[in-house]
Amino acid sequence: MEEVASKVLSTKPTLFSYFRSSASWRVRLVLALKGIEFTYQAVNITKDGGAQQYSEDYAKMNPMNRVPALFIDGKCLGESIAIIEYLEETRPDTRKVFPSDPYLRAKARQLTEIINSGIQPLQNLEVLNKIEDELKGDRKEWAQHFIKKGMNAFEEIIKETRGKYCIGDEVSIADVCLIPQCFAAERFGVDLATFPNIKEIRDSLTGLPEFIAGDLKSQPDYVA
Repeated sequence: MEEVASKVLSTKPTLFSYFRSSASWRVRLVLALKGIEFTYQAVNITKDGGAQQYSEDYAKMNPMNRVPALFIDGKCLGESIAIIEYLEETRPDTRKVFPSDPYLRAKARQLTEIINSGIQPLQNLEVLNKIEDELKGDRKEWAQHFIKKGMNAFEEIIKETRGKYCIGDEVSIADVCLIPQCFAAERFGVDLATFPNIKEIRDSLTGLPEFIAGDLKSQPDYVA
């Protein structure tokens, strides 16, 4: 990658992203929901694309060598949930993605962590490569196991909390996490028909303008 300084000359926030990354996708959705304009900088995390997240320049921004990273307010942040919380706290006049009710806010966080901690890290490209290349395991079987386990729990919880979306009728951080996870589930051959509440919410969200803007197919580095 080129020097970091050359990437952030814009006065807009700069998002370092990969179109198919679940974590990057979450941040794109929140930026869209909050109406925050940003500059998109692609980071190709695949082996064939150069695994740019391991470059010396990128490691200065995110020592975990993962996307996303967001330059905003003269600072750099990594980890999608930390970024989303920062945007929520520093842009109080924008659309909220955390419910105002304490109980529902906690439920939104619970749903978020099922995906953020209980599913996504275990289907992460780095983990799957190790499972397959070093441990000689079946990456698809591994991913399916943890996706199904987490989504079963998610499906059960939203029976109580859902309206049109995961928490009532307002889009929340739980929905932001759910959409890329649904894509990943289908990519690994998990049938969403097994999770009728999740599927119905997914279908309600995907037509929203902000979710179209944040979708992987809308990104400049998208490859089918």
